Amino acid sequence: MSATIEIVVPVYNEEQALPRSILTLTNFLKEHVTNPWQVVIADNASTDGTRRIGEQLSRQFAGVRYLYLPQKGRGRALRTAWLESNADLVAYMDVDLSTDLAHLPQLIQALESGYDIAIGSRLSKESRVSRSFKREFISRSYNLMIQALFFTSFVDAQCGFKALTRQAAHAIVPKIKNNNWFFDTELLIIGAKNGYRILPVPVLWLDDPTSTVKVVRTATEDIKGLLRLRFGDVPKVEPPASRLAASAESSAEATRPRA
Repeated sequence: MSATIEIVVPVYNEEQALPRSILTLTNFLKEHVTNPWQVVIADNASTDGTRRIGEQLSRQFAGVRYLYLPQKGRGRALRTAWLESNADLVAYMDVDLSTDLAHLPQLIQALESGYDIAIGSRLSKESRVSRSFKREFISRSYNLMIQALFFTSFVDAQCGFKALTRQAAHAIVPKIKNNNWFFDTELLIIGAKNGYRILPVPVLWLDDPTSTVKVVRTATEDIKGLLRLRFGDVPKVEPPASRLAASAESSAEATRPRA
């Protein structure tokens, strides 16, 4: 039986973009994803009509659930939705759908083949990206800083297009301190330093000119988070399921009577 997957779409004041995005996403899932799926609209304290629209969409579309959180924070929305989930695989994508949905099956296949985390990567050589020079420069500089500080191999920590196994989510997410934009980076650093297998997937990504993300403010928060992890130590978490299985198999082999 195919692994079940739950896809979280975190939103804050997205009453305009939400209906179109959910329609596009659910149509894609019906046509291109054979795994049993559910979409969760995770509303982190919107003050516009997002709540009304989200509740309406959950009644209108089969497989869509609405979750309201009274506090802001994309990381907080993902934390809540993922830790509540019973799906085998959990994922998220930004509501603007800047990353081509054609890459979603690649993330699922990576996890089903043994990876613990799969991420969209805009900075891979094979990726096709359309965005301003300023955003490209900041993104590349930030990711080079991560590699220099932590010796990690992933090249794009911030792309809003990620998936991980339930075991990885339940092991790593409770250790993440940030509830905002640094959540993604903290997830990947903790995972990488604890032996979780991460697969970057090159993507087609188109910048959303209406994005409300404050690049400089977000970068400042991210740098503070990096320094906290670098000088405060990366927390230890339960080993990945693949390593636990290998360890159990090795122990069984060691105790097995020899002929």
